[in-house]
Amino acid sequence: MTEHHELAFRLGRAAALSLVAGTVGGAAVLAGQAIAARNRRYAQPELGLALRATVGRTGAPPLRLVLLGDSSALGVGVERFEETVGGQLAHLLAEGPTGRQVHLSSVGVAGSRSTDLATQVARALLGERPDVALILVGANDATTMTRPADAAAYLAAAVRRLREAHVEVVVGTCPDLGAVRAVASPLRQVLGWSGRRVARAQTTAVLDAGGSVVDLATETGPVFRADAGTLCHDGYHPSADGYRVWVHALLPAVSAAAAVASRHH
Repeated sequence: MTEHHELAFRLGRAAALSLVAGTVGGAAVLAGQAIAARNRRYAQPELGLALRATVGRTGAPPLRLVLLGDSSALGVGVERFEETVGGQLAHLLAEGPTGRQVHLSSVGVAGSRSTDLATQVARALLGERPDVALILVGANDATTMTRPADAAAYLAAAVRRLREAHVEVVVGTCPDLGAVRAVASPLRQVLGWSGRRVARAQTTAVLDAGGSVVDLATETGPVFRADAGTLCHDGYHPSADGYRVWVHALLPAVSAAAAVASRHH
């Protein structure tokens, strides 16, 4: 979702909103919470996590799946490939009824916002064309208070470019930032509000651009709010269990995209 060295600036901007508190004193509370959040230790990308892997039996129908986006496309918060969104999806697609051999790659970069997707799309389209692209982005747009329409426009441009290259696209919209435990209330409510605005704009833009959408906040937010174990030690990034919750929300759309892609072969 984000990197710790960028969080101070982002949360500082959020603190400037007196949206929840509505008073100068309330804004000071938000600012204090932003400082406290800045001083927490946040999970970092594990250098050992594979950015490329093949999962599934030899001879099974191949599926090239690429992940784009922020730290969640890399698996920040877990230590093993099998615990990442990509790793878990690849195993489910390989073991499912269609039994695909999944060639998985990720071009995601921790801390990325929607404006960074153009570079990632260029990398994703290098070499053999992927069949399905999964984009996980939006949290960093929300924490920086980026205008939802601006973030959505960059996302739509990325989806369009991938679709023009005949890649099926699934987007997991901004997750429920009101569920994070690294940030106290009322700042947590401000981030949750910002995330919902980004997710709504993303949904419209992605559908207009020809992609599929999974509303992660609506489908998985209640689980994250109820179970602290869905977040890793930093209280911000998902844990292996949290990523598993996401994966089961994403799997139907990714499976449907894979089926469409296989018909085009």
